[in-house]
Amino acid sequence: MKRAGRRADGAQLNRPNQTQSPREPSQRRKRNPTRLPQRDETRDERERGREGNESSRAPLPSGTNISRLSLSFSPQPTKPSLFPPQERAPSPLPTPPPPPTNRSNPGPRSRIRSADQRAPAPKPPDPPSSSPPRASAMAGMAPEGSQFDAKQYDSKMTELLNQGDTGEFFTSYDEVHESFDDMGLQENLLRGIYAYGFEKPSAIQQRGIVPFCKGLDVIQQAQSGTGKTATFCSGILQQLDYGLVECQALVLAPTRELAQQIEKVMRALGDYLGVKVHACVGGTSVREDQRILASGVHVVVGTPGRVFDMLRRQSLRPDNIKMFVLDEADEMLSRGFKDQIYDIFQLLPSKIQVGVFSATMPPEALEITRKFMNKPVRILVKRDELTLEGIKQFYVNVEKEEWKLDTLCDLYETLAITQSVIFVNTRRKVDWLTDKMRGRDHTVSATHGDMDQNTRDIIMREFRSGSSRVLITTDLLARGIDVQQVSLVINYDLPTQPENYLHRIGRSGRFGRKGVAINFVTREDERMLFDIQKFYNVVIEELPANVADLL
Repeated sequence: MKRAGRRADGAQLNRPNQTQSPREPSQRRKRNPTRLPQRDETRDERERGREGNESSRAPLPSGTNISRLSLSFSPQPTKPSLFPPQERAPSPLPTPPPPPTNRSNPGPRSRIRSADQRAPAPKPPDPPSSSPPRASAMAGMAPEGSQFDAKQYDSKMTELLNQGDTGEFFTSYDEVHESFDDMGLQENLLRGIYAYGFEKPSAIQQRGIVPFCKGLDVIQQAQSGTGKTATFCSGILQQLDYGLVECQALVLAPTRELAQQIEKVMRALGDYLGVKVHACVGGTSVREDQRILASGVHVVVGTPGRVFDMLRRQSLRPDNIKMFVLDEADEMLSRGFKDQIYDIFQLLPSKIQVGVFSATMPPEALEITRKFMNKPVRILVKRDELTLEGIKQFYVNVEKEEWKLDTLCDLYETLAITQSVIFVNTRRKVDWLTDKMRGRDHTVSATHGDMDQNTRDIIMREFRSGSSRVLITTDLLARGIDVQQVSLVINYDLPTQPENYLHRIGRSGRFGRKGVAINFVTREDERMLFDIQKFYNVVIEELPANVADLL
C-alpha cells in the first residue's frame, strides 16, 4: 500500500505551507480597504478604546488647523453635491465640529483628532538636526576654492534651507534694490523689462539680479511665479558682448517647453538690445540647430541631451561661453540628467560664472553647487515659506474616484473662468478625461509627453493666446510655464510627491495675481493631503459654497 500523501514514484505531493496563512493579509485588507496603514495594537490598547489609541499618536506641527485636517469620508448612498445644501452650510460662529461619537454612522475617518477631542498642547520642540550648531547665519558657507569640507558644506546648506532665522530670505548678499532703475542696468535692457510688463522687481529679483550682473556665482531658491527666469535673463543680457556673435551664455532646462519659455523671455527682455537666442531641444531638426548655431547666436537655451549632442558634434563652440545657468536643477536631477550635466560642464571653460535656480533644493542639487561653484551668493527661502501668496487653496471631498468627473463638470458649469489647468497623474488619464469632457460639451485641449513636438507647440500656442481656455495635462507643465491669464488650477489627481504640489498650483496667480487651487480628494488621497499641508505648513480648507466669488 502506498503511503498517504505520496505519489507512486515517491515524490511528495504539493501541499500548502502550514506555517503560512495566505488568506490572512487579504482578510485584513477587506476589513477596511481604504483605511490608512496603522500600527498593530495590543489587547490593552484595544481596551482603552479609540480615545486612548488616538492620544498615542504624534502631535501635529504647531499652527496646523486640526479641525480642517479632520476630513470625513462617510459613505453616501448617492453622489454628494459639490455645493452643500443650506442646512449643511458652515455656521458663521467659529464653533468646532461635533465629535465622531455623536454620529450614528461615522464611517472610515481620518485618524487625526479634531479640535474638540484634543486639549491644547504646547508647541512641540524642534526635531534634532544633524547639522552642526549655527555660529552665524552665513558664516563659513562658501567653499574656499577647491579645498573645503564637503560634508560641512552640505550640512550648513541644508540647515539654512530647513531651519534658519525668522526672516523670509537667507542671503549672503545684503544689497536690496527696490527698483529696476537702481540696479545699474543698461538703458535698452530697462526698456525691455518695462515693455515686458514688469513695474517693480519681485523679492527674489531685488536680491538676485545685481550679484548675477556682477559676475558672481549665484544660488537662488524661491517659489514658482516669483520671477526667477527674468532674474537670470536680466543678468545674462546685462553682461553680453553684443559685438561678438558667439555663444556667451548657456542655459539648461529640464523640458522642451521650459527651454522654449526661457527663450521667449530672453528675446522679449533683450528686444532693444538685438540679442540672438536659440533653443536647442529634442524633437526638432538637428540640421536646423546646426545651421542656426553656425550663423551665430549670443545665448543658447536647451535641454541637456540636445545641448550635449551639439557640443559633441562641435556645432556649439564653448570657447566664448562665460555664463552657465541651471534652471529647475532639482527637476533635471530627478529626470536623470546628472551625468549629462557633469559631461557638459567638463567641456566648458574653467573660468565661468555659474547660476543655479530652482524652487526646491534637494541634496543632489546641493552637490552640484558644491562641485561647480566658487563662493556662491546664496539667496534661499525657508521651506516653510515655500507657499504661494495670493493663491487660495481648497479641497473637495469627492468620496469616490468615479465621482470626480461629475464634480468637475459641476464646477465648470458654476464658475466663470478665464483660463484653467487640470492636472492628472498619467498620460492615459489625460486622453480619457479629455474625451469625457468633450462628450459633455466642454471645450478643452490636452497635452502630454506622448504627443509629438509640433502638436504640443500648437496646443500651447493656442492656450497662451487664449483661444483655448481649459488645458488638461500631466506634470509636464508643472514647472516654469508662464501663462499669465490662468486663474484656476484643479488637481484632478493629487501629485504623487508633495514637492510637485507647489509647481502645479504655481501655474495660477503668476507674479502676484490672484489664483485659486482646488484639490479633488478621495479616501485614498487623505494621507497625501495631510502630507502636503505638513510639508508646506499650510491649511487647505474645504471648498466653500461661494467659490464663484473667489475668481
